[in-house]
Amino acid sequence: MSRFAAPIAEQIWDMKYRLKSINGEPLDLTVEDSWRRVARALAEGEAEPALWEARFYEALEDFKFLPAGRIAAGAGTGRAVTLFNCFVMGTIPDSMGGIFEMLKEAALTMQQGGGIGYDFSTIRPRGAEVKGVAADASGPLSFMDVWDAMCRTIMSAGSRRGAMMATMRCDHPDIEAFIAAKQDAARLRMFNLSVLVSDDFMAAVKADGPWDLRFGGKVYHTLNARDLWARIMRATYDFAEPGVIFIDRINALNNLNYCETISATNPCGEQPLPPYGACLLGSVNLARLVTQPFEDTAALDAEALDRLVRVAVRMMDNVVDASRFPLPQQEAEARAKRRIGLGVTGLADALLMLGLRYGSPEAAAQTEAWMRAIARAAYLASVDLAREKGAFPLFDAEKFLSSGNMAAMDEDVRAAIRAHGIRNSHLTSVAPTGTISLYAGNVSSGIEPVFAYAYSRKVLQPDGSRSEEEVVDYAVQMWRNLRGDTPLPDWFANAQTLPPLDHVRMQAAAQKWVDSSISKTINCPADIAFDDFQQVYMAAWDQGCKGCTTYRPNAVTGSVLTVNETAEKAPERDRGADVVYLTEPLDRPASLEGATYKLKWPGSEHAIYITVNDIVQGAHRRPFEVFINSKNMEHFAWTVALTRMISAVFRRGGDISFVVEELKAVFDPRGGAWMEGKYVPSILAAIGGVIERHLIAIGFIDGEGLGLKSDPRAMALAADGTPRAPACPNCGAYAMRMVEGCMVCGDCGHSKCG
Repeated sequence: MSRFAAPIAEQIWDMKYRLKSINGEPLDLTVEDSWRRVARALAEGEAEPALWEARFYEALEDFKFLPAGRIAAGAGTGRAVTLFNCFVMGTIPDSMGGIFEMLKEAALTMQQGGGIGYDFSTIRPRGAEVKGVAADASGPLSFMDVWDAMCRTIMSAGSRRGAMMATMRCDHPDIEAFIAAKQDAARLRMFNLSVLVSDDFMAAVKADGPWDLRFGGKVYHTLNARDLWARIMRATYDFAEPGVIFIDRINALNNLNYCETISATNPCGEQPLPPYGACLLGSVNLARLVTQPFEDTAALDAEALDRLVRVAVRMMDNVVDASRFPLPQQEAEARAKRRIGLGVTGLADALLMLGLRYGSPEAAAQTEAWMRAIARAAYLASVDLAREKGAFPLFDAEKFLSSGNMAAMDEDVRAAIRAHGIRNSHLTSVAPTGTISLYAGNVSSGIEPVFAYAYSRKVLQPDGSRSEEEVVDYAVQMWRNLRGDTPLPDWFANAQTLPPLDHVRMQAAAQKWVDSSISKTINCPADIAFDDFQQVYMAAWDQGCKGCTTYRPNAVTGSVLTVNETAEKAPERDRGADVVYLTEPLDRPASLEGATYKLKWPGSEHAIYITVNDIVQGAHRRPFEVFINSKNMEHFAWTVALTRMISAVFRRGGDISFVVEELKAVFDPRGGAWMEGKYVPSILAAIGGVIERHLIAIGFIDGEGLGLKSDPRAMALAADGTPRAPACPNCGAYAMRMVEGCMVCGDCGHSKCG
């Protein structure tokens, strides 16, 4: 009998976590084999490995503890991979040599799939004097463009990239340009952006006072603090970025504020980290720990939770020693502090099973109680590990216990830390769990509400037929199993119907007992008034959150899936051009229709002829293959290679418009050419433009610059002209939605954050 609750769960395991040979042959024959592989690998360093392997396996079994994807996929494989999810890179020096050294380190980290964060506040502003070269500085945003190009290159090379976070202080002279940067649809698409907001700035906003923009002790400009705050809010309201990070609060509550300063986070924000900081993640599945669900006696098994947390802490601590690291500085930082990020998933489902409406005061109180129990068990487990294996090297009892975060901890826990030390500097975090939540039976993600009770997904099979499967929320499926066709009770709530301030209440309740931070998205209705939208951020500040991320669907950012609040049916989606994922490339029919375009590159004696042939699927045309021909033999080798690669991509299906983006981004160091009144940076970019015009002509994309894979705002319109969700870069379905600060596909589970 399969351990998986739904086909999508088994597919995710097979695609992401199942160990396979280099030839694709499965080595993990069952999910139990995967659990055993991870348990054995993380028990190897123990004095009694057989004992701890059994206990680790028990924790993993039945999806009770869910280590993050890099651990599940990499532990016990014998491969030189990092098991860490999150990195913040070193401080960027304000010098050309230092900047490009940091770029190299970022590339090496991303090559291994790590998500990275950077603070660009350390680079002098645009127009500042550069002594010795008689020039003005180009500013941090120009170097962010370089990072963006690097990330594109890593992605184009076929590696599984991580995402990037860029932060900038609210008093940096270029902060206004930073706030507006992603309003350009072609710029910084590889970055998430967040403003580092200080306590002084928030005080100035509340007092309607002045605010200085400064660098290196020099004031460049003074403006009204409330006006700058409004600029941040307006950009976020219209474009979904930048986010807001309350950086002084993060540093004040940091357990290690005596030996580190934080100025950036990982891409989804749940891990504020110092320079070269690294953190690994894992989640306790609360939905699996509820007894007597939907009965008056329903409760979360407190003893089972305590046992599970203690085993999970030990497992994650062992990951620190088992993992490889992209850079030696990251390894040194991780081993000196042994930071881990244990969080939760399935919280909303667990609340539903107890009859509590997500976002209600009662649900917030229950969430706070659960998070407190987890924190207490985690800290005591880490104390036990310190007694057995030693405290983390930078531990200082008095300074550690004096941090703002430890003030609320129970006195017996503080006494244990003072007496025995603690193994891990940080223990709790709530990370995005989109993919692992699907893998665990579609439990609700992290501390988010249930996104949709159910939805359908289509997969095109190798024989050309389509299968459609329903993906049902874990708690909803349990209700169906227990109560049949009985309608869902009124305490069932989902992300589309929840008032924004209820989101804030839940985030604030959980944050009280999370020593790192929380990745959460506050969904706002499209018609929310701007003043009400601003109040969401002010409420997050007033209630003690460490940051705030919102998502308001509109014509720029796209919309979430359409969900019926009261019915348990799949959300409707108008798919337009029928972009679907193909499990195998299509066979070529005997004949295809297409078009041939003539391209005359300035300075070249012979023209290039580009033929794009299309296939018809569901009454819609989609590109199938490309041929490039020219009498100029100089181009023969690369044109043959290019046509074969592009055709192979086209035949795999999905939204292949990213091919256009990649070609149009190629710059020839010898210079481009002016064509039809527009500068084209290379002959490859010109070919990309031809293919783009063809895609527009057949209706595959809506227009020039639309439908590009790296633009999270790129999306099509439904028949009534309203925006629908952006297309997924993995499967092509219009099902991308913002979950826990990250774009996640509702169909295949693909996550923008890796």
